[in-house]
This record gives sequence, structure tokens and C-alpha cells, in this order.
Amino acid sequence: MKKIVLAYSGGLDTSYCLKKLSIDNEVHAVNINTGGYTIEESNKIKDKAIKLGAYSFTTIDAVDLFYNTIIKYLVFGNVLRNNTYPLSVSSERTVQAMEIVNYAKKNKATHIAHGSTGAGNDQVRFDTIFQILAPEIKILSPIRDLNLTREEEIDFLNQQGIKLSWEKAKYSINKGLWGTSVGGDETLTSNLKLPSTAYPGSLKNKSSKEITLTFKNGEINGINGEKYDSVTCIELISKQCDDYCIGRDIHVGDSIIGIKGRVGFQAGGPMLIIKSHHLLEKHTLTKWQQFQKDQLSNFYGMHLHEGQYLDPVLRDIESFLQSSQINVNGDVHITLHPFRFELNGICSKNDLMNRKFGTYGEINNKWSADDAKGFIKIVSNQNKIHQYVNKK
Repeated sequence: MKKIVLAYSGGLDTSYCLKKLSIDNEVHAVNINTGGYTIEESNKIKDKAIKLGAYSFTTIDAVDLFYNTIIKYLVFGNVLRNNTYPLSVSSERTVQAMEIVNYAKKNKATHIAHGSTGAGNDQVRFDTIFQILAPEIKILSPIRDLNLTREEEIDFLNQQGIKLSWEKAKYSINKGLWGTSVGGDETLTSNLKLPSTAYPGSLKNKSSKEITLTFKNGEINGINGEKYDSVTCIELISKQCDDYCIGRDIHVGDSIIGIKGRVGFQAGGPMLIIKSHHLLEKHTLTKWQQFQKDQLSNFYGMHLHEGQYLDPVLRDIESFLQSSQINVNGDVHITLHPFRFELNGICSKNDLMNRKFGTYGEINNKWSADDAKGFIKIVSNQNKIHQYVNKK
């Protein structure tokens, strides 16, 4: 009999895995909480796992770990994949995989199992981390190995006497601290949009509202003058944005396995925080700090998406990003509207838009007209030489 640790979410795929594997094995179902659901929802997942035959069920709270190891750096880097998607799911999977490995080692499991299919990114993210951190533990992936369809999974569960309403779940929804992903028939096409009913929640506020977000050393730590830890800020901001249906979109991207795919998402909180942070950086960082950050942050997001979180180059980039945030302090003023938001401006003691040196397009206080003429003559010198030498 194998001692298996299963990464269990409560969804159809992992429920199939749990029932199938528990027939002849000791299966320990482990749910890694990276935010997005309530205690009541967690209890429902536990009840379902026990009903399906889990030898034990454990929930591991990884929300703070998720923020401190990944989300913080996604904010520092203003990371949006293809300038659209805040890496909601891919960032979660990294933390979930590492926590599953830790649990499996601690409990001397012989196998680790997950419910990924053979056609997505998660199989790469899970297997890569499992193989690197626990090469001695074997990996099981029943859905991928048997190439099962959703209908085949449901038929098996029904045959085993598990009568749950899987058919009603028309959309695959993954909720987490850093946003909610939504998949359905529409996202399998190139031209159809998701209906509003596919997204979680509905429009609750129709009147515009002004809010202020506060950042210290690049980390959000306040809303409307009230101080909170960063995780609480994300949760509170996300709730407000959800009430306005802010942050709904469809991301089109290249998967790790080489095919293109679409995924819907609702991530108002992450989008608002990233855009506010980016605006504050425009005021508090130099031109070349911003330029270098853009290059490294894009690479960081790509490597994280590709399941390469454990590559030491990401620790190097994190050090750079952390260092760049020393002067990213201040308030960002925002107006929330139904389905959108406006960034109105910032207030910061580190604002480099300093009137003592001049006002763009208006007044120059620290240089003369002759200084400006001399600077322009020198800065254009290289191209003057090029034109002179290559003149035909």
C-alpha cells in the first residue's frame, strides 16, 4: 500500500484522484490555502475529502508565505503577463507545490499526487518543484496519465456512489488572494467573451468613490489613512473592487507546453495595487531605475509563470527589486467607478517632480538658457558625426 499525499482543491479533477487512489492506498488529502475562500468553504472541502475516502485531511494556511515570497515581488516589479494578467494562478501553484513537498517529507510519504491534466501549465509547475525538492518521492498524476475527459471522471464518481452536482459547474473557477481565474467554453475559443454571470459576484456599487492607498518601501500598508498589514490591505481592496466589478478581463498567452490559451480573470485588487504602485514609482524612481526594473521584472514574471521559481536568478532579481523600493513611499489617490478606476495622483516626500529645480514646459530654476543650448549641442554630437561621415 502506497502512502500518498494528494494536493486537494475540492474540484472535480482532484476529487477523482482522491477516490481512485484511495481504493488501494492510504491517501492524505492536503489543501493549501493561498487565500480567496472562507472557513465555511474550507470545511466543505474537508467534508468532501472524507466522503471520498481520504485517510486524513489537512489544511495548511500559506497566505502570509504566499505574500512574502511571491506577491510582494510581483508588486515591486509591477508584473502583468502580456501587460494584462497579474499571474493569479501561476504564482499560487508555486507556493502550493512547495508546501505539499514539505508536508510529504514530514509525513514520510512514498508518493505525491496532483490533478493536473496533460494539456496545461500546472503539471509543469507541480512536477518541476516536486522533482527538485523531493527527487526520492514518486509523482502520480491520474488525470494526465489516463488522459481522462471531464465526463469520464464524473461517470467514475457516479459508479462509486459519489453523487455530487459536478455537471452544474459550467465554469472552472480558481479563487486566491491574488485574483480569481475563470475558464469555460468561451475561453476555449478565440472570439467569444465570458458572460458577466461567469465572474464571481455582481455589481453592487454604482456611485463613484474616492479612496487612498498608502505604500511604504513599495509595500501597501494603508487604506484611507488606516494602517493594515499588506495581506489585509489586499483582501479589503479586492472586496471593494469586486463590488464595482473592477478587474475583469481575458488573458491570451503562451503556455509552457507551447500552445496558446485564454483565461478569464477577476483581479480588481491586484490590478489596482499594481497600477497605483507603478504610478508612485514614476514619481519616486529615476529614469534608469525604472528602465532596469522593467527588464528584470518582465523576466521575473516569465520565469515564475514557467515554473522556474527555484532558479537562483530569481533570488538575485528579488534583491534588486527590494533595493529599488527604498524611496517608494506615499499615498496614491484613486476614484472607483463601475467596471473601472482612475488614478488621480500621488503625495510623497520622495516625489522627484520637484518644483525647486523647474516645472516641465514652464520654468527652469537650476540652469540658464546658455546651459540648455550647450547641453543640446553636446547631446546631439554623436548623430551630427554620423550624418557628416555617412553623408552621400
